[in-house]
Amino acid sequence: MNIIVVDDDKLVALSLKTILESTGHINVMAMGSSGSEAITLYNEHKPDVMLMDIRMDGMTGLEAGEKIIAENPDAKILYLTTFSDDEYIVKALTIGAKGYILKQDFEGIAPALEAVMNGQSVFGEKVISKLPVIMNSKPEFDFSKYDIGEKEQEIITLVSEGLSNKEIASELFLSEGTVRNYISGILEKLELRDRTQLAVFYYTNIK
Repeated sequence: MNIIVVDDDKLVALSLKTILESTGHINVMAMGSSGSEAITLYNEHKPDVMLMDIRMDGMTGLEAGEKIIAENPDAKILYLTTFSDDEYIVKALTIGAKGYILKQDFEGIAPALEAVMNGQSVFGEKVISKLPVIMNSKPEFDFSKYDIGEKEQEIITLVSEGLSNKEIASELFLSEGTVRNYISGILEKLELRDRTQLAVFYYTNIK
């Protein structure tokens, strides 16, 4: 796996490089120390995953990530930070980041990178559990505007509660294939990328 590490603390970046490359299957292609540098390095190297800090001088990691993902929808960005601020979590989820983990959990960084590389989103229970609290309640959402029916509304709710396709299928007496088709249709109608963004959409606009 080829990654790029971006952190304004060069000692932290070097430590991460040493730790991750010691696994034998993670290659740190380049290191940066600012948001603007992150954009340049991403465009130059096109890494499998970008591991990036949030608070940096000048352009933040969130601002850089938003620009990178806007220009490269398949980009996989995993945020590594010491801050679990609610606004950072919401922003990371909203722009389409694939993960948000804390620096204190050094042992979990390599597994998180592997998970993101394999198409999973890694935010952890601590982050996901905050969503109902940090997202404000909104007026009743007009599903008809997006041509979303009652069954799709039920599925959106269950996805946002963290249920798997198998669990949703059992809950609604449907096949897993039918649930997958429903979710694909919902994502297309709402112009969202994945289940994580659907959960964010739910807590932002519906819950």
